[in-house]
This record gives sequence, structure tokens and C-alpha cells, in this order.
Amino acid sequence: MARPRGICMSSQKAFTQAITIYKHTAGFFGLASMYELVLCSEILSVTTNGIIAVNEPSSEEKYLGQFPVSFGAIAPFMADLDTTDGRGNVYYREDSSSDVLQLASDYIKRGFPESAFDPSSVVIVTWKLVAPFQAPGEDHTLEEKRNTFQAVLASSDSSSYAIFLYPEDSLQFYSTYSKNGDENISAMVGFSQASTNYYFWEKPGSYNVIANDEDSIRNLYKSSNAGKQGIWVFEIGSSSDSIVPAKISSILESIEPNEEDQEMTSKPFTSDYGAEDFLTSYQDVTGTPSTESFYSPQNFPTAKAPPRQFRIQQFPPQPPQVIDVEEFDETGIVFRYHTDVQQTCANNRHQCSVHAICKDYPNGFCCSCIAGYKGNGRQCVAEGSPQRVNGKVRGRIFVGNNPVPVVFENTDLHSYVVMNQGRAYTAISTIPETLGYSLLPLASIGGIIGWMFAVEQQGYKNGFSITGGEFTRQTEVTFLGNNEKLVVKQKFSGIDEHGHLTISTEMEGRIPEIPSGSSVHIEPYTELYHTSSNVITSSSSREYTVTEPERDGVASTYTGAYQWRQTISFDECIHDDSPPSAPATQQLSVDSVFVLYNRDEQILRYAMSNSIGPISDGSADINRNPCYTGTHNCDTNAVCRPGTGNRFFCECSIGFRGDGNVCYDIDECAEQPGLCGSNADCNNQPGTYRCECVEGYQFWNSGVCAAAHDYRYVVNHCQRGTHNCDIPQRAQCVYTGGSAYICTCLPGFSGDGRACEDVDECQQGHCHPDAFCYNTPGSFSCHCKAGYRGDGFRCVLGEVEKTKCQHEREVALGSGGAFFPRDARVGHFIPQCDEHGHYLPTQCHGSTGYCWCVDRDGNEIDGTRSGPGVRPPCLSTAAPPVVIGPSVRPDTVPLPPGTHLLFAQSGKIEHVPLEGNNMKKSGAKALLHIPDKVVIGVAYDCVDKMVYWTDISGPSISRASLNGGEPTTIIKTDLGSPEGIAVDHLGRNIFWTDSQLDRIEVARLDGRQRRILFDTGLVNPRAIVLDPVRGNLYWTDWNREAPKIETSYMDGSNRRILVKDDLGLPNGLTFDPYSSMLCWVDAGTKRLECMNPNQLGRRKIIEGIQYPFGVTSYGKNLYYTDWRRDAVVAVDRTISLENDNFQPHKRSRLYGITTAFAQCPGGHNYCTVNNGGCTHLCLATPGGRTCRCPDNTVGVDCIERN
Repeated sequence: MARPRGICMSSQKAFTQAITIYKHTAGFFGLASMYELVLCSEILSVTTNGIIAVNEPSSEEKYLGQFPVSFGAIAPFMADLDTTDGRGNVYYREDSSSDVLQLASDYIKRGFPESAFDPSSVVIVTWKLVAPFQAPGEDHTLEEKRNTFQAVLASSDSSSYAIFLYPEDSLQFYSTYSKNGDENISAMVGFSQASTNYYFWEKPGSYNVIANDEDSIRNLYKSSNAGKQGIWVFEIGSSSDSIVPAKISSILESIEPNEEDQEMTSKPFTSDYGAEDFLTSYQDVTGTPSTESFYSPQNFPTAKAPPRQFRIQQFPPQPPQVIDVEEFDETGIVFRYHTDVQQTCANNRHQCSVHAICKDYPNGFCCSCIAGYKGNGRQCVAEGSPQRVNGKVRGRIFVGNNPVPVVFENTDLHSYVVMNQGRAYTAISTIPETLGYSLLPLASIGGIIGWMFAVEQQGYKNGFSITGGEFTRQTEVTFLGNNEKLVVKQKFSGIDEHGHLTISTEMEGRIPEIPSGSSVHIEPYTELYHTSSNVITSSSSREYTVTEPERDGVASTYTGAYQWRQTISFDECIHDDSPPSAPATQQLSVDSVFVLYNRDEQILRYAMSNSIGPISDGSADINRNPCYTGTHNCDTNAVCRPGTGNRFFCECSIGFRGDGNVCYDIDECAEQPGLCGSNADCNNQPGTYRCECVEGYQFWNSGVCAAAHDYRYVVNHCQRGTHNCDIPQRAQCVYTGGSAYICTCLPGFSGDGRACEDVDECQQGHCHPDAFCYNTPGSFSCHCKAGYRGDGFRCVLGEVEKTKCQHEREVALGSGGAFFPRDARVGHFIPQCDEHGHYLPTQCHGSTGYCWCVDRDGNEIDGTRSGPGVRPPCLSTAAPPVVIGPSVRPDTVPLPPGTHLLFAQSGKIEHVPLEGNNMKKSGAKALLHIPDKVVIGVAYDCVDKMVYWTDISGPSISRASLNGGEPTTIIKTDLGSPEGIAVDHLGRNIFWTDSQLDRIEVARLDGRQRRILFDTGLVNPRAIVLDPVRGNLYWTDWNREAPKIETSYMDGSNRRILVKDDLGLPNGLTFDPYSSMLCWVDAGTKRLECMNPNQLGRRKIIEGIQYPFGVTSYGKNLYYTDWRRDAVVAVDRTISLENDNFQPHKRSRLYGITTAFAQCPGGHNYCTVNNGGCTHLCLATPGGRTCRCPDNTVGVDCIERN
């Protein structure tokens, strides 16, 4: 469905983002379908129960008969309404046409004559001929009663209005039966603000009641507050803290209407009804209901303009845009739409595939694939090209007589189809053995993919040609014998940006048990598919043979059977009235069926060959052609063209070249150098190519790359930041006049200025032989070895030199404090040091009680001194390494440009550049495409500029260089569900959690030398972060029974629980190396919190977030990913306020997020140089390191030591 233009309910506070249709039936509440309107910020939910919810509504049992409701609601007629079995329809649309806007404006100005309201868009919702809900045996006189009413929300840039319309005699009932008791509940008309949740209680929102009993509701279509019968107008963007009703008190009967007014009295917003006009025969009755406070000014602020006159126009009826509420047998509730509003190819070409043509018809347009492509026009794929299908499977299945179901979530489904053979291979991973063998007979779980890409006989169409891979399927399987039943629901969402078809599958019910180790054989079968107006149905009976494992040399065999019924619902183009190109009934022939369960890999596999054609017993010659049986020898990237009899020939698919038996990819980029133009790079891909604009250019509507900036005038690129020099941490831009500049590397770096590399001064022998040399970006430092003291250039035997804090503390304690003149007249100040000899960030005077913050050198920070008993909020500072030699510029710390956010989104990793504390959204793009993968955790190695990620579909752990190159899988064995991952850039190790194997592991950066740190006391470990300078490890465990955040040293010692109280689902975790703050997001408590791990207490940064997953930090901001918002959200932790968010162009769940620093944070540990002297794993601890051996190191010369 095309996204209409947006509507905003105020200029300062955004109002709506999506319209959601909710369906309520007896005993059922659920989201049936969603059609998004690109509006402003929140959500409008249209329910069949006569309300428009501003927030997501609760279940109907909680709000019917209650007012106010807990969620914000606009209620033109709130009651338990029934739209099942043809008992009415719900219509909606958003409209910005001039005649509809004028009509809305006229209605509003009748109620507010002084208003100069000029709407920019309206949302129209109509409940037509809806019935009251009735309990069995209730009064049958209500069965024929029907109500019709309408709500219109109109908005301009400065104000907002609601219009309720009730046609004459349109309200035939005024109450409905209660599901919760033996009573009738009166309908409710009014407005309700959302309630406010406090810690221990909930405060109801303010509300406004228009009508709530039979008399007042009956009077709605007779009365008005706008001078016209049945019209009620309210300003919902008023400047006061209340809703403002229209107040027309004069009797309009004495007013002589003109012709245009006469026309308007019979013009409802009929473009929603598609029926006769119904606002006719107005009586001059006024009504002004009392009001109570509703939306506050911050919700809908207004700024009224001077009055302005608008000409009343005539409004011809328009055809409808409809949401039909239907029910198909036992398939549940289906919402489908058709758009009868005139649409043309001129402004809808984007709805067709790039490989399709668009054709206009009298009532609309349709898409059809061009020659060489197959599909429904909206989705097209090259004939003969192999296809891939990816998706997720979830289920709750009882096996045999077992009273406990097997429950699985987020299981991967992958399918590969050899299109010219109709051969489909499907694999479902991580299916437990207790269920895997019993699912073997259900080959048709993957058989739907075979139907979609079945070989088509002449004049017949497979599923993809009909649906384009966009449909829902509900299947009911009934096993004969014990009558077990399984329901399978599948949704196919078309082709994604990687060219892969996407699917989601749900299974629930009971199936017969098949013994572990058995094999299942399924004979070839046929199945009839019947197509009728957007619905395809099929039913059949099938048998399968089970061979159980041998016992005493004998393998028993038995036969099972089940009945299979399925309904497929899809959208077809209704405007093309030409005869169907394929028969209404087609036969799917399936053979070479192969089913297998691998208990070691826990993978369920189905394979089958499929062809679709006429109803036949298989004896016709046409069914035996090699093109239809898949027995040809064409290349997998070729189309098999049938001839007479058994003759055929092979033709390479579009984008390939050859004789058909062998096809090779055409490199369009090499053969047509100018294909993408001079401002784009051409990237060849199998069967196609891709144009990507070079830096400084972007795609325009014309499909070409044009300059993103206008450089017609002289520009100082150094000042503007549009140069191509390396980042400021490594290079500087030197302006040379005009628009010219040169790039030079900073001291400590070498290169041409556009690409600068760090000089490793440690290779030049600057340090003393008894010192360690630490190379840092642009600099280096020297530190004497243990047992030596000195500055690193000169080291002598002796005790370890004391730090400045330790030395001053020793002097103060020994000299009575004369060393410190401040506050000496009151008492002696004694510096406080941490366990490493660094100054504690907060220093307090023992006698006076005054406290202040200090920097890393112990100097008091101005303005931080507090009164007695008050501790200022000081940030921890890590002691820097002793810097010898040239140093990097101080203005690059701690917010260097060139820092990025990296986050995972399904099969790709994206990045957003950071400019200071702001996300540079225009520079966001996919960093790495990883098709067929589900990336969860991401981590970054600031030394080698490598990104690491976990993939639960493999499962595997991989990495890739940000400077280019192919991704490399470094670990792919002995993994269950790897999720969180962290990089120790000092010790050159990776750490990860595995929520299926319930353990935490460590390995070298290349995946070698794996060692399990913890495999006990874990239930659902997820996020993991490091503080490598101090040698600490932190992780979350979202065990629903006892969630916790734990910590240990990086060698696994000193494990302890850090946080266990007031946690729900702690998903994401981050450690800020600059402030030493540990922060987490919790999807259970809906909070973002922080703490200093070395101090007591925690701070709530922000509450009421939706469903956070990952979190990272940079500067004053925390950035978290949110599943509900499909966004990266920025929060200023210093003022506890959300300040920005970013939604990728492709909306889907976002997972892990990390910060890719332009340069590594300062600091070192004992593993930094020479691997700490360890033979294998060097794992840092506070003030030291531990040498550990990897697991399973039989015969390896490894030395462990602390």
C-alpha cells in the first residue's frame, strides 16, 4: 500500500505516525493488520469498537464500560461493536484533496466562526452499519440494529480539530451486552487523556464526556454544537488545558441558506462510504455540552491566525478506500484493502518493480513483469535464476501424549530454490530432538516454497507469478487415528533489499510422536489449488511411511496419514478486467520428496521437486517434458524452454551469457564503463549490477548521481570540513587559497595526508632496555619493568616508584599535613587514592566535610566544591600512561570527529557518523551486508579497525576490516546462540556470551585458543563489556526468575553479582572508558540506568522507554537501539533527556550497537606488550595479569601462571 502524505496535529507536538486497525470479537483481541500513514510521531489505532486510540489500546475487557480509559482516546461511539460475518465495515483514509479540505474547513468554521483554520490534511474514519455484540440467547430484536457514524481529524500547522458526524436515523442502538457480566453497557462519546503511571499508583487522565446514556446518545444525530444537525466540532489543539467545543447558540432556522449551503448539507465525507449521502434534512437544533480538561497545551499547542474567509464549494461524491473486515473459515481475521480512489502510473510507478511496466486502466493501474522476468508486477525475479528464502520459525507443539509442549523461538529457516528445476531445499535449524523426528512428515511446511517457484507448464502460473511472494497462509493439519491437530501460520513479505524472499512461520498444536532415529518416506503426490478473488484454497490427504531404528536386527515399519487444508490470502490488482491468464484450478505435482533430521546439528531438512499445470493423472506427454520434470541439463542460471514432445532448449537467464548448458555472469560494469555515469561506482553482482554514488554525490529522482553541494563559488574546504584529508587525529587540512588545499600528516603519523598511518616509535628503540615501550596513536610511552624504577628512558633497580597520590598521602600522614596549605587552619587534608594509586575523583576534607572534584593529577576542578555532607557528582578519571615524545593534540579528546556508531540490523551492519554529540544522519549507510545472517552483537577493535559480530543463524562469530576486504568467520563450531561480544584491544582477545549453551568464553582475536570462563550460574547471558585498563569484565543475565548484572576480573576470578534488585530484562550494557560509568538498558523495567562499579548506588537516567536491546556510550550521550521504534535513540545522560533518534531507511529490528572510536581510549594493561609474557591467553586483572591455557590443549606447550 502506498504511503499517503502526512498529517500533523500541531506544529510543536507531533501527533500520529501510523493508523493501526484493531479487531475485537468474542473472546479475542488482537492486531489484525497495520497500514502505516506517514504522519508525525506517535500512533493512531482505529478499533472496531468505535474509538481512535492515541496510544496503543489495552484489551477490550479492560476498557469497555470504563471512562476515562488508561490510553488516550477519541471516542465518537465507544461500545462493544460486532463487524464479523458481514455485520458492517470499518473504513479509513487520509486525504489532502482540496475539496475534502474545504469541506472540513467549512464544518469547523460553522462551529468556530472566528477561526481562520486552513487544514493541510485530514484523517477520515467511518464505522458503517456496525452491529452490537450479543451474547447467546440475548434479545433477538437487536440482531437487525445497525449504527453508522464518522470521525474526522483535521490539522494545520498551528491547530487541530475533531469532527463527529451522525447521519439521520443512523444510531439504532445505544448500548451493548457486557462480556464481563449480565448487563448492558451504555455507549460512550467523548475524549480521554492517557493516565499517568507513578511508582505505586496510576493517576487517571482528564477527560470530556459528550454523551453516556440513551437519551444523550439518541440526541446526537438530532442535535449539534455547530448549528447543523448531527455535526459536532471540537478544537483539540486549544491553548488552554482543555478540549474546546463549538458554541453556536443562535437558531439557524431564520437564516436563509444560499445554493452552496444547500449543496453542503447533503455532503458527508462520502469518499469513505461509497454509498448514498446521509447528512441531509438538517434541523436547526443547537447543543453545547459541558467540557472537562482534555489534551494539555504541550500535547496540542496552537497559534491562531487572524480570521480569513473561505469560499464554500460543491463536493462531488468520491469512490471509497475500504478496509473490509472478513473472516475466512477458520483462518482467523483477515484485513484486506482495495483502493478505488483514482490512481495512475504517473504518480505510482514506484509501486511496480524496476523490472515491470505500469499500465493505466479506467479505475486505476496495474503492474506486470517484463519479458524475462516472473512475478506479479510488484515483485519480479529473473526467469530461471536461483532464489533464496530466509525467515524465522516459532512454535509451541505437543508431541504424542507428552503434557509438556516443546517451545522454540527465533529459529532460522533458509531455503534455496533451483528455479528451472522447481527443486526447493529448505532447512530449519535448532529444532530439538524431542520434536525434530516427529516433524518429518510435514514436508509441506517447506512445500509452500516449492509451490511458489514450481516449474510452470504452458498457460499455468506458480505461486510467485500470482502473489509476488506477498501473502499469508494458514494451514490446518489433522492426523488420522488419534485426531491430533496442528495449525501452521505463515506470512511471506516479498523480496528484501538483498533479493531474498522473507517469511515468518508459527506452529501450534499436537502431532504424533515418531521415535528418535526413525526415517520417513513420502511418495510423490499431487495437490489442487483453487483461486478465487484474492484467495487460494487447497486440501488433500497424504500418507507417509515411518521406519523405526533397528532392534535386534529388525526395523519395524508403519504408515501414517493426515489431512491438509490451507488458505492463502493475497492482494491482486483489481483494475485489470481482462480474462485470467491462468485457470482457476491448477494441479501441483510434487515428487522426489526428501526429509531428514540431523540430531547432531539439530537441523530439519526438506527437499522436493515441483511443477504446476493442468489436472492430470500424469500420463499426458506435456507432463513428461524434461522442462517440467526437472530432468534437463540446463545451467542453474538458465531457463528451460519446452518444445514438442520431449524436446527442449536452454536459454541463459537475464544477466548471464552462454549456451544455456553453461552460463556465466555478465560483468556489465566492465562491458559498459559509463553505465553508472561519471559520479558513481559500478559494482557487478551475479545477474545484475549496482550503482553507488561517489563521496559528495547522491542519487536524485532522475536516477543519476548529482552533487550533494553547490560548489560553483570558491569554498574553503578546510573550514567547511568538505576536504578529503584523514581525520583530525591523524592529519590536518592546510588552506592554500581559492578552493585549493593540501593535506599533511600530524607528527607521529606518516602518509600523504589523505591516509595517515601511525609511526611505531617502539621499533626505533627509544626506551631503556629494562623498560616496556607502549605505542599509542601519534605517540609512545616508556615504563620501567617490575623491580625497576625510573622514567622509562632510564631505569634502575629498586622499589616500584610511588604515584603522586601515594607520595602526597605519605607526606601528609607523616608531616602532619603542612604539605597541604588549604584548610590547614581547620585540620589536615589527607588525599584519598584508589587501589592503583590514582586519585579518587571525589576528595573530601576529613575535618570540615567539604568535598570537591579533582582531575587525574589531583588538581581541584573549579566550581565543584560543595558544602559539608554533600558529595559532588564527580566522574572517575583513569590515570594516563606516562607520555614521552610527541603527543596528540589535546583538542581531540574526548570527542574526536571520525567516531561512528555501528549497529546490527538483521543481515547487515550499519554505521552513523558522529559530529560532536550529534548523529550525522545524512552520512548513515550500510557498512556491511551479510545476507542470510542474523547479527546480534557487534564490537569494534580500535587498533586494527576491525568490526566483530555474532550470528545466531550460523551460528558463528566473524569479523571484517573497515578498510575493506571480505568478512571472515573466525569461530563456527561448538556454538549455540552467541549474542554479546566484546573486544579487549589491549590484550588482543574477544569475549562472548552464549545464551543457549549458558556460558561465557574468551579467545584470541583470530578465534584460536578458546577457553570457557563460566559455564555455571548462567541462564540467559546476553550483553558483555570490558574495562581492559582495570582488568574487569561485566555481563547481564536476563533470567526472568532472577535477572542480574555480574562482574569478575578478565581472567574469570573474583566473580560477584553487581546488581540484582529492581531488574527486569537487562538487555544492553556499556562501559564508558572516559567516565568509568557502567550503564544498561532494561526491557522489563523500561529504564536506562548507570552506576560507577567502584561505588555504591545507581542512577536512573531515563524511564518509560519502549523495548531497548543494545546500548553504547560516547561523550555525554548514551545511544540505545529500540525494537518498538526501530530506531537508534540518543539520551543526554547529564540532563536525563532524549535528544535525538535515527531510523534507518529499511525498518526492522535493531540489535547490538557499539562505538567505533576514531582512536583508542588511553590506558594500558599488563597484556599490552609482548602478550604479558604469556605463552597463550593473557587475561588482565586489576594491577596485573593471568596467563591461561586454552581448553583442550593436550600436547600443547602452555604455561599457566598468575
